[in-house]
Amino acid sequence: MQTHPTFPRRQPKILPYTERKLSPRQGSDTVAKQTGLTIYFTCPFSDIRLIRENTDSIVVTAQGNGESAPGRGMGHLLLEALYAAGARATFLNHAEHPMTIAELSKTIVRARELGITTIACADSLAEGRAIAAFSPDILLCEPTELIGTGKTADDNYTTSIVTEIRTINPTIGIMIASGITTADDVYRVVHLGADGSGATSGILNAPDPAVRIAEMADARYTRCIRAS
Repeated sequence: MQTHPTFPRRQPKILPYTERKLSPRQGSDTVAKQTGLTIYFTCPFSDIRLIRENTDSIVVTAQGNGESAPGRGMGHLLLEALYAAGARATFLNHAEHPMTIAELSKTIVRARELGITTIACADSLAEGRAIAAFSPDILLCEPTELIGTGKTADDNYTTSIVTEIRTINPTIGIMIASGITTADDVYRVVHLGADGSGATSGILNAPDPAVRIAEMADARYTRCIRAS
């Protein structure tokens, strides 16, 4: 797991590759260079190599599963292929691409062997507790019903997740997401104990996505340092 300050920026949607998507990518890379934050930039599989070849500091992150091993498996995705394309992290068990417990545990082990950071998604404290037993690098907790709504989870959700997961495995990074739209949203979840946060709609729907990324990173980095 990354040990320096982390602000994961994620984009788990399937969007056509357009110039509009270049702004968040460039903005994320600039912020990562300037702040030293670890920024996870999630993109469709088809864009991984292109984005990796045109950035220096962000961690290019796959959107989903690569549990298959080399060999038979028509249409399945290999973690080795993600790594070769330039991905150094991958989301697992997102609400829009769920995995079985067996698939998840196997994929976390294989990703670790290949040097790919795992960001495992959980909807509830109960699911987060179960997934933490497999020791993903990062546990992303977000109530499924709030994804894309602009409404964030209440403070009790964040504090209960942080307290419980730290007890199970203090080395797991904790992200709290869903509905994250503003810099204040980021500041609040980090102030409550999370290691980072992330956004999709809150960035892509902003008047200037690059500016929104910078504002969120400032909330994670500068403002939280001042508060500590």
